[in-house]
Amino acid sequence: MNQRRRKKLSHHLFGAILVGDTVRVKAVLRAGADPERGDSEGATPLYTASVNGQPEIARLLLAAGASPDTESSGLGSEGTPLCAAACWGYTEAVRELLAYGADPSLREDQGAGWSPLDWASSGPHPDTVDLLTTAGAAPTKGGTT
Repeated sequence: MNQRRRKKLSHHLFGAILVGDTVRVKAVLRAGADPERGDSEGATPLYTASVNGQPEIARLLLAAGASPDTESSGLGSEGTPLCAAACWGYTEAVRELLAYGADPSLREDQGAGWSPLDWASSGPHPDTVDLLTTAGAAPTKGGTT
């Protein structure tokens, strides 16, 4: 597949994620969209789905091969998908990420930032805190935002 086609599929994938269109996400992934390819700013599809609280789309991306721990680098969308979902208390998205092996203790900013539990605790999002704690996240506040 050529570069132009990959870029077009990626654009369609992000468009579908942003409007929450699971049918279109499935179609674009079937057409060959890379679930790991970031947008022009560096945000990953899984981060975008997670920060928008879209567990079904997160599941589709994970099943298509998106890594649950890949850190996004887009302006205003830095961090891991799990941190993004935990920050907003999107418990179902957190549950999907954990089911696909997301590390509940992985700190963003290459290990120097906050953990998912730090974000959920500062929300406060008690259901998300409980889910992360059950998954093995240790309460350690040490990062900065």
